[in-house]
Amino acid sequence: LSQYKFRDLTIEELKNFSKTYPNFTFSMNTYTFKDGSQKDLLNFSGTVPVKYGNSYNIPIRLWLLDSHPFAPPICFLKPTANMGISVGKHVDARGRIYLPSLQNWSHPKSTLIGLIKEMIAKFEEELPLYSVSSSDAARQSELLSYIAKITEGETDLKSRTKTGDKNEGCINKITVVGAGDLGIACVLAVAAKDVADKVVLLDLSEGAAKGGTMDLEIFAVPNVEISKDFSASADSKVVVLTVNSLGNAQTYLDVIQSNVDLFRGIIPAVSHYSQDAVLLVASYPVEVMTFVSWKLSSFPKSRVIGVGANLDSERLQYVLRNLLKAEVLAKDAWVIGEQGEDKVSSWTSCNVVANQTEAMAACNSREKVANRAVEVLKGKGQRSWSVGLSVADLTDSILKNKRKVHSVSTLAKGCCNINSEVFLSLPCILGTSGVIEMVRLEEDPLVQEKLQSSAGSIHNLQQQLKL
Repeated sequence: LSQYKFRDLTIEELKNFSKTYPNFTFSMNTYTFKDGSQKDLLNFSGTVPVKYGNSYNIPIRLWLLDSHPFAPPICFLKPTANMGISVGKHVDARGRIYLPSLQNWSHPKSTLIGLIKEMIAKFEEELPLYSVSSSDAARQSELLSYIAKITEGETDLKSRTKTGDKNEGCINKITVVGAGDLGIACVLAVAAKDVADKVVLLDLSEGAAKGGTMDLEIFAVPNVEISKDFSASADSKVVVLTVNSLGNAQTYLDVIQSNVDLFRGIIPAVSHYSQDAVLLVASYPVEVMTFVSWKLSSFPKSRVIGVGANLDSERLQYVLRNLLKAEVLAKDAWVIGEQGEDKVSSWTSCNVVANQTEAMAACNSREKVANRAVEVLKGKGQRSWSVGLSVADLTDSILKNKRKVHSVSTLAKGCCNINSEVFLSLPCILGTSGVIEMVRLEEDPLVQEKLQSSAGSIHNLQQQLKL
């Protein structure tokens, strides 16, 4: 404890703490701060008893800064592989614990024993951990090890600096998470359109490179790096999420929960390494997984978007403009709402006409052309390569700050009388900070009713998930 400025006070408090909580163990370890700086700090781990219906022992770890007891400790949950973190008022996605007493820490009034008592009281109001199944735990174990290193301050920054300080001078870097067909399609589309200076493909599958990733290595696509280490994603401007769980889920809800469990290990890690990135979600179902990414990352809503109906909108505008020769209509036509059968076409502006009769005629004419366009598009599914091109299109608008309008999944609360926190596809202006502004839609009662219905069903689904 030689580096501690108030060594005697710290030792005295730790003696009192050990009498009350003898199960805690103490050690000196290296803690890594958000800015990458490191310091050897005293830390102690143990469990605190919590009653929440049943009795639980919640594992925690506390780090004492070298100015203790005049500075509050840094507190984390320490979940095992079969535990999941319940993000709430007092716990974030990385397991960092936030309490009023930490915010208002003042020696000698504030003590470690008092802190633990408050922690127990808050955890009894809102349990911070839950149990996951053994199959989920096995699938997440590798990902959890990354998160454990980050939250416990044991991250080895050598791998980060090995990629070169600030990524060898790269201006525009993106990371694609997931090396399935969709992930590889995104990498190839971004490379083909020359959108980024560097693309990192995070392959989270077990074992050595295989399939598509092996082919990427064999044919050496320029400026593409394949890695299994989250640190390779450091300082990305856009992080594209393409992963989908391949678990043995039986129901639709189980499938989504399996994806949520997967994201619980991924989002905090990529957010840690690229704290100013825009998260672009292409995983299924895009509305729910964009919401999950927003909650787990704690990023502002503008920097978490889903691919949404961008592909559908671009197709609709293409057909109107090139096949039906309706150039004027094409620029205002959008596909919005929920992906799948519940999506709906809408318009962002309307030509001003002299009277109501002419307005009605104009709208009827417009609807007929739109219906013809929709008929042309029927049966054209979204394949991996087509979604990859859509991702490259969105990434291009973000990295180059084009301020172009896209129909993307964004937080819809406050739009069309939607009061719940759900993500729906809506026309948005995109730039380097993600969503710059939402474009106003025409007030069509039928469209608003459809959006409200989608919002309601998505919100009900999200309420059943364990975040």
